Amino acid sequence: MFGIGLRDTLSASIILFAVLDILGSLPIVMSIRQKGTEIAPAETTTVAFVILIAFMFLGEAMLGFFGVDLNSFAVAGAIVLFIIGLEMVLGKEIMRQDNTSSASIVPLAFPLLAGPGSFTTVLSLRAEYNAPTVIVAIVINMLIVYGVLRSTDVINRIIGDNGIYVLKKFFGIILLAMSVKLFTSNLSSLIANFN
Repeated sequence: MFGIGLRDTLSASIILFAVLDILGSLPIVMSIRQKGTEIAPAETTTVAFVILIAFMFLGEAMLGFFGVDLNSFAVAGAIVLFIIGLEMVLGKEIMRQDNTSSASIVPLAFPLLAGPGSFTTVLSLRAEYNAPTVIVAIVINMLIVYGVLRSTDVINRIIGDNGIYVLKKFFGIILLAMSVKLFTSNLSSLIANFN
């Protein structure tokens, strides 16, 4: 029940990786650095990790306070993930976000990494997988984020703008497929509970 399976961990990690979209966010990171603002990778990833873990454990209680069950939130979350995937694949902005230019915590840790999309994803994953699996997926992704933030210049030189573009499209398609899976599995649970 509380075991960590490789397949589940990989699946959860890929979903979270697609939503966090740290590679797709490289242009934002570059823009912040070009303005002379220092980015502390350790601080950014630590703050984002703490926020995501806190929301993972307290988010369900918050939902309960508003009378919303986890399956319902997961279905709604799957729809949001589907829209994010569409944005990545189509290159169109559907959900508008405010652009702020600050340092490591705002806007990088919050809301870029730990924001509405990742909150929805974490709770949706919690409906699909056990807590240790989701925690490991978050840790894996924070390590990736840390690595990317530490080597933004190198990554930009290696893969270039075209490489970032291709990766964004690829993970957008994966996110679309996984959001459909989250939607159907949680919707069937809701229908079963309703009957």
